[in-house]
Amino acid sequence: MKFTSTALFLAAAAASSVSAFAPNNAKFNTRYTSSPSSSLQMADATAETAETNEESNKVSKKVKRLQMMKSDQFYRNGFKAVRPEVEDVMESQFKSTVVDDLKANEFVLERDGVKVHLASDFGFCWGVERSIALAYEAVKHFPDRKVHITNELIHNPEVNDNLEAMNVNFIEKIGENKKDFSVVGEKDVVILPAFGASFEEMELFNEQDVEIVDTTCPWVSKVWNTVDKHQNNGLTSIIHGKYAHEETVATVSFCEDFICVKDMKEAEMVADYITNGGDKEAFMKYFEKAVSDGFDPDTMLKKVGLANQTTMYKKETRAIGRMFEKTMIEKFGPTGTHYMEFDTICDATQERQDAVEDLVVDADKLGLDFILVVGGWDSSNTAHLLEIPQKAGIRSFHINRADCISAENTISHRKMSGEIVTEPFILDMAKDIVMGITSGASTPDAAVQDSLSSIFMLKKVSSKE
Repeated sequence: MKFTSTALFLAAAAASSVSAFAPNNAKFNTRYTSSPSSSLQMADATAETAETNEESNKVSKKVKRLQMMKSDQFYRNGFKAVRPEVEDVMESQFKSTVVDDLKANEFVLERDGVKVHLASDFGFCWGVERSIALAYEAVKHFPDRKVHITNELIHNPEVNDNLEAMNVNFIEKIGENKKDFSVVGEKDVVILPAFGASFEEMELFNEQDVEIVDTTCPWVSKVWNTVDKHQNNGLTSIIHGKYAHEETVATVSFCEDFICVKDMKEAEMVADYITNGGDKEAFMKYFEKAVSDGFDPDTMLKKVGLANQTTMYKKETRAIGRMFEKTMIEKFGPTGTHYMEFDTICDATQERQDAVEDLVVDADKLGLDFILVVGGWDSSNTAHLLEIPQKAGIRSFHINRADCISAENTISHRKMSGEIVTEPFILDMAKDIVMGITSGASTPDAAVQDSLSSIFMLKKVSSKE
């Protein structure tokens, strides 16, 4: 099977129309068409007329971004000449025979005293495959140029290690939300990661003599289009996301007025202030890093729109949306002009969360001893996969690579709090192990295979002792 996930998609990306996600059992042979899905219509590269903010009569940041994307120095569709070579490289780096065996056997595998139940949706999503392919193609297409990337391409250690091995320069952070762009010289190549880049970064590179390779996931740019609608309608954007996360940093750069809430607790604080007012100084102190410059909760929370970081927990985003809709109706009446919401939850994120929910629901019937979640420790979508079994009281672990599982039967894992801890792993080596496993949307199948191989070896060695 060939890793050809981008070959047909990249032509469609020019119009930023997104087809439905391919089912997981078609991984590494995914096909994308130019037919837009009913739920995701984007007008990025097809917008020919400038939208203006009616109040300020200024061209919006969205339109400026579209203008940048039409530049000859801006690439979004990859490089066909090197594509077959890149597909072979990605196949060799990311494919897994163990995962193929699991999918071929209804997502169940028994080996060396370990029974594995694989979540029905897991691992690399469509946007991540596209992003990696674009980055790899850029390196191959510009062999004599210095290549930079503004952030990690995705939150996966193996993928970023591969890029470093290909001599891609990761632009260094020199402070909170600041980077050392002085390292980028004329004729260099700059890759924008899957999370996107801020408007200011895009504008900076657009004014330089550099090649820009944009691997931004179209689901992310869908959120940018949503907050643009908020701004054009005089609404403050409430972003359900982590204010310091790369994706959210990029999203808020397209806003004039915004506030970020990371969870339901913070959303309730905002809703309570809308309804009852309160201690403005304390409110602003709490959200000081999560609001736009000059933010005034007394005036800027009268009309709001909701958007989200695409990797957040979908049920929480929906619950937050229902709460704000109710809050605005109770405060201002059912006029429909004080609240706006669009569905910006990524399909891949939702599908992987649903699949873990299924494992959790069936945990007793399957006799699961634990659930293993594989993915980068900085990966938001992977962290939310861990929340599901944790909140259900099921023993579960989030590891970022296979060597988190030691030969001494310990496991180093990331807790929901973000703390990395090491503890005993398999508690009873005398009995067969039954486990569930899933992986984040930025995790290659090879990482799942490596993790399972470590567990198989632990159990095999213990049976000989």
